[in-house]
Amino acid sequence: MLSYRHSYHAGNFADVLKHCVQLAIIEYLKKKDKPFCYHDTHSGAGGYVIASPEMQKNGEYQSGIAKLFGRSTGVDVIDHYAALIASLNTTGRLNSYPGSPQIALLAKRAIDRMQLTELHPADFSHLKQMLGNKKKVKAYQQDAWQGLKAMLPPAEKRGLVLIDPSYEVKQDYKTIVSSLQEAYKRFSSGIFAIWYPVLERDATEQFIRSLAQAGIRNMLRVEHCILPDDESGMTGSGMIVVNPPYTLKADMETALPVLGKLLNECGKGSFIIEQLTKE
Repeated sequence: MLSYRHSYHAGNFADVLKHCVQLAIIEYLKKKDKPFCYHDTHSGAGGYVIASPEMQKNGEYQSGIAKLFGRSTGVDVIDHYAALIASLNTTGRLNSYPGSPQIALLAKRAIDRMQLTELHPADFSHLKQMLGNKKKVKAYQQDAWQGLKAMLPPAEKRGLVLIDPSYEVKQDYKTIVSSLQEAYKRFSSGIFAIWYPVLERDATEQFIRSLAQAGIRNMLRVEHCILPDDESGMTGSGMIVVNPPYTLKADMETALPVLGKLLNECGKGSFIIEQLTKE
């Protein structure tokens, strides 16, 4: 969907959850000496400037990273994420926020590889500029779903596939299920992390059921809502992780109560951590 620009939403509460999960998975993959591949289906511009008109229009970052910046929570998953953001803002002021490609670029080792797809021409141009000529990093101006077909499985046979569409097109919900099934057949050893918004509870649960019935084993659901379901708009977001690190559930059980205290609106909100399908 070429009308969607993540720059209007970068750094919001949903990005906080997504990027905490992303970093936790990457750190797990780094525990082995063997290289891994990071595949990002909807890469966006790669990184974002807080003072830009897009980020200032709705100021969504104020409900997310702005509440965490400069804090120490004592929770490793959150503090590692906050430290990475701080490393990009050395003046002590929040001036920029990384997208998932920049987070992966900062977190990966020299031996690890990245393959990124982004269809929007302006965002792809920004992405290429941000990446520069880094080794083992390749960006493609390509449809996300075609990229999954063309690039999986990676030569490394291990890695993380981050799937993060806009969901502006309702067909995305069905496309994710079928694309995940196909990608999993080719890369069953890989970790897949699928982000989803919580806009309307019945529709969200229907989507979750469709993923649970996709015939894929070992799926973990992690969801954080900053508002009750009866509020309007996006009240929360979640991640479905296929082949999650064995440490991820415990990490999120520690992190989500703390994120709730910091990010929930008016003290309201909720979280879900559940094994969606068995190992």
